Amino acid sequence: MRRLTQNTKVEALRQAQLFEGLSRKELTEVARVAEDLQVAAGTVLCKEGGLGREFFVIVEGTAEVTRGGRPVATRRDGEFFGEIALLTTTTRTATVRATTPLRCLILTRGDFRRVLDENRSIERKVTQALAERLASYIADPAL
Repeated sequence: MRRLTQNTKVEALRQAQLFEGLSRKELTEVARVAEDLQVAAGTVLCKEGGLGREFFVIVEGTAEVTRGGRPVATRRDGEFFGEIALLTTTTRTATVRATTPLRCLILTRGDFRRVLDENRSIERKVTQALAERLASYIADPAL
């Protein structure tokens, strides 16, 4: 399968709620460090209790989110998971497994922090989006 173009990465990131407030220029900066990953159905992308180091945006496919072995959510095209790993070193709160062949973008904490250090407007916008996501999570932990 062909690698995603920079423009495709920008459009995929734009779909993710975490980045919806970013300008095209800001999205391009984030896309520059995002890696394209393709995995088979059944692949575990992150494991509950494991150390989180990266963030995922689903470009194509579906993934199941489980906690304590119980399904709690499904993530699809344009949705994301692992955002807490971008900001802090902590263990994963859930396991995420591809239920179909999956294509996603991955951002590592180190790469993302470098982008934030270089562009404070991205940092402000992403922090606001994360705060909103946290508030939603507190209201409904299944998210």
